[in-house]
Amino acid sequence: MSEPNRLSVFKTYKLYVGGKFPRSESGRVYEVTTQKSATGAAGRGTWLANAPLSSRKDARDAVVAARKAFGGWSGATAYNRGQVLYRVAEMLEGRKDQFVREVADAEGLSKSRAAAVVDAAIDRWVWYAGWTDKIGQVVGGANPVAGPFLNLSTPEPTGVVAVLAPQESSFLGLVSVIAPVIATGNTAVVVASARSPLPALSLGEVLATSDLPGGVVNILSGRTAEIAAPLASHQDVNAIDLTGADPDLAKELEIAAADNLKRVLRPQPVDAGRAADWTADQDTHRLTAFLETKTVWHPTGALGVSGSSY
Repeated sequence: MSEPNRLSVFKTYKLYVGGKFPRSESGRVYEVTTQKSATGAAGRGTWLANAPLSSRKDARDAVVAARKAFGGWSGATAYNRGQVLYRVAEMLEGRKDQFVREVADAEGLSKSRAAAVVDAAIDRWVWYAGWTDKIGQVVGGANPVAGPFLNLSTPEPTGVVAVLAPQESSFLGLVSVIAPVIATGNTAVVVASARSPLPALSLGEVLATSDLPGGVVNILSGRTAEIAAPLASHQDVNAIDLTGADPDLAKELEIAAADNLKRVLRPQPVDAGRAADWTADQDTHRLTAFLETKTVWHPTGALGVSGSSY
């Protein structure tokens, strides 16, 4: 039955913190518009939505949620984490049309190009899901030592990781920086692309229905520098990924991160005038960036060269 006078129901985008969808505690929002070209250089586009403008308080709340979730997530089996990441891919597959529209608007892409980006993002979740129970075998193992000892090294997650998502790749780049962090047992506080935050905020809705425990991923939108500053200096954040920071901001955040010896993943250098190619094949670099190595020594039972033992 047609309803020509029906008003459209606009979507209210919210933050994703601790498995819930709060508005910013400040009550602030900012306008998000379409991009008229892939570079966004064609000027202001059509209004899409008002996105939450996160505050420092929102950032601190997200850290609290991430720390609360860390014990359970890091203690889960690698196989279970792989199942959860694969479930994210399943849920994204069912909402593909929505994300194609959002990515097309966010990045100024054609529908066919946006569909290819969304497909690549779904495949990336599957790729990292397959690594959850394999990375330990690649970077860990038994070490040769001179003496009657076993020396075993095993990787363990670093803890709470602040992630500055890429500014230019609102979905594929976003997935490429989130998935390896949580695949290895860390929890994340993610600062979405300031210019194009809507795909990231919609991803929170997918994560909430994908068996991922609340707090494992927390997604904030707003001004990158404003949110990143308290995260870089926060004493309960163990590492920070500076991918979405410009060179000047990255330098400031790296200095702040040194206060509690955070692990820092610096933005990767790219050719002048070119954006990072998030469509390129992934490797294990991001999987190992936020892992610590625990080494355990244990006597084998042999007490001397004569072969005596206890």
